[in-house]
Amino acid sequence: MDIIVLIKQVPNTTKVKIDPKKGTLIREGVESIVNPEDLIATEAAIQLRERYGGKIIAISMGPPQAKEALQEVIAMGADEGILLTDKAFAGADTLATSYTLGQCIKTLGKFDIIICGRQAIDGDTAQIGPQVAEFLEIPQITYVRKIKITGKKVRAERVMEDGFEHVEANLPALLTVLKDLATPRYPSVNGIMDICVDNEEAIKSWNAADIHAKADSIGLQGSATWVTKTFSPETKRAGLKLSGTPQEIAEQLIKELHGRNLIH
Repeated sequence: MDIIVLIKQVPNTTKVKIDPKKGTLIREGVESIVNPEDLIATEAAIQLRERYGGKIIAISMGPPQAKEALQEVIAMGADEGILLTDKAFAGADTLATSYTLGQCIKTLGKFDIIICGRQAIDGDTAQIGPQVAEFLEIPQITYVRKIKITGKKVRAERVMEDGFEHVEANLPALLTVLKDLATPRYPSVNGIMDICVDNEEAIKSWNAADIHAKADSIGLQGSATWVTKTFSPETKRAGLKLSGTPQEIAEQLIKELHGRNLIH
């Protein structure tokens, strides 16, 4: 089975701040990590390979330092990595990013299943997986918490607002996964040593020409949307802190709700 995992290197958003003048994220000095749900996707891919055999290729798009993210997932157990890095990719929105990832997958040619996290913590759009599936014209199953392969079909259990849904799709297909699916394993000592020694062979760097990308479909030029401003939401009112015994707190809460005409 040929498995592709899409991963992204993101800033640790618990430490990111916004420049009040420029309205942009201050990334300098902020730790970069592998998007947490992409680690779950990698773990899901490894478990599938352990059950059904095959090979895992991890793909990421980003600047040269994003190679560190690929090194981490290879140390976890992925077989190879491809870093899509080119100045022409800069400024891409989800549409241009999905096109670029899709072109890379088309260039690879052969795959049975693509797995990615539901969304990245620096954007929270949850659009990349579905858009890649649409570009490749393959079935997609989102919000997956269980996976089973039977012959040329994938059966998945996906999370709904009011329960679960069981879905079956023909392979090749794309799945976006949730944290309920698996707990990512730690990179092994042998895996870390191997990637340090055999880095050049394990991770390839591809540019726009390598994936036969159209200039007007990548980067800022290929983006249908632009971020004009980023800002922190203003706090409109201070919260009310209640103290005392549970009985006193309950009485204060009821009085406050009555005063605001929220209960009668």
